[in-house]
Amino acid sequence: MLGNLIRGREERAVSFQTIFASGGNVAQQTYAGTIITQDTSLKIGAVYACVRLLADTISTLPVDTFYREGGARKPFRPKPLWVENPDIGTAREDFLQQAMVSLLLDGNVFIRIFRTRTGEIISLVVLDPTRVEVRRNLATREIEYLLDAGTGTTLRADEVLHITELRKPGALRGVSRIDEVKQSLGLAAALEEFSARFFGSGSVTAGIIEWPGNLTREQAKDLAAGFEEGHKGLKRSHRPGVLFGGARFVKTGVDPNEAQMLESRQFAVEEIARIFRCPLHLLQVSTPGAMSYASVEQNAIQFAQYTLRPIISKFETALSSLLPGPAFVKFNLDAILRGDIQTRFAAYSTGQLAGFLSVNDIHRLEDMPPADGGDEYRVPLANVNLAAANIVETDRKTQMLTRLIMAGFDPAESLKALDMPAIMHTGIPPTSVQSVASINPADPASVYP
Repeated sequence: MLGNLIRGREERAVSFQTIFASGGNVAQQTYAGTIITQDTSLKIGAVYACVRLLADTISTLPVDTFYREGGARKPFRPKPLWVENPDIGTAREDFLQQAMVSLLLDGNVFIRIFRTRTGEIISLVVLDPTRVEVRRNLATREIEYLLDAGTGTTLRADEVLHITELRKPGALRGVSRIDEVKQSLGLAAALEEFSARFFGSGSVTAGIIEWPGNLTREQAKDLAAGFEEGHKGLKRSHRPGVLFGGARFVKTGVDPNEAQMLESRQFAVEEIARIFRCPLHLLQVSTPGAMSYASVEQNAIQFAQYTLRPIISKFETALSSLLPGPAFVKFNLDAILRGDIQTRFAAYSTGQLAGFLSVNDIHRLEDMPPADGGDEYRVPLANVNLAAANIVETDRKTQMLTRLIMAGFDPAESLKALDMPAIMHTGIPPTSVQSVASINPADPASVYP
């Protein structure tokens, strides 16, 4: 107690994180009899597929830095080096993949920030979440991070980026979905182990050998070993068996079809996909109803909106805190939401005719070289340059002015009514009265009777 008063906090050599990562049978055995940890969960095929899908998708998205000025988003340059190369020998894709695996399995991402003496960021390193303990300093009430459970280094809050997937009220650490839903994962692991043992045992159910008389322990072992030697294993699964002396084999196991093993495994895959919020068709599930060609595009949009965007938003907020002032980090989801070529070109045509996309804007979206004069925007009415858009309006006003004058209205008053400037008349009569060739420029009024 005296030591605690002097130090101001308790230091433990063993934490929950170290126990959880050890893989030992410490409150990790599920009702199905399997042990689920972050490492063992990846051995489940559906979990591995979900983690790879989310980690690979987000880690390969384009990332850039921007700032806003007058409501417009502009590139922030020069782009910090850590955006593309967070650490020496670590590309951006590898860095984000490590962070995603940490978030999906542990529910936490701890990114250690290394700075120069001037405060410039030189390196970002994703820490092993099972070796990090989050606590609040009793003296300063600030959050700090303890590495290796009391035997390592204590880091301040400004030295670590902490991203959580789901945090309970009042908790300092995020919730691990592996720990929360380990019963469902345990069932999936048990089904996989059962299938492997079923085929490894020769695809026969368990049973007992009945002997009419009494056997010694050694005789019983020899009888069981002899039966297993001839039938255990996939290669011996169809060999005929011979029992003699009145022995009889009695099946005691449940047939896989009766236990609905295939249906249970299919349901386990759907349950894991639900836990990770992954569409079934992206996990290569081809059961009826899992995928429809008419719904693939909508599934992609929902996957981006409800699965990827919440995660990306957390990463953008955390990484943007490392940039100065109003600058921010932005992940580009356009590559995922792009439709087929016909749909894209139809959208480009609509944008160009509406006047908010130029030819070079479309070229940039399609990774094509810019075209000469392609930066001009066009208006939808006559498909002319924006700079010449008033020509259409002027032409219509001129036609109205002509009709007013031909109807006998005063030209000056007609110009004023149409809000047009006064125009000096040359005095030359229109061609409808006299051809231009017969008009004397010195005395144009002579053509009038």
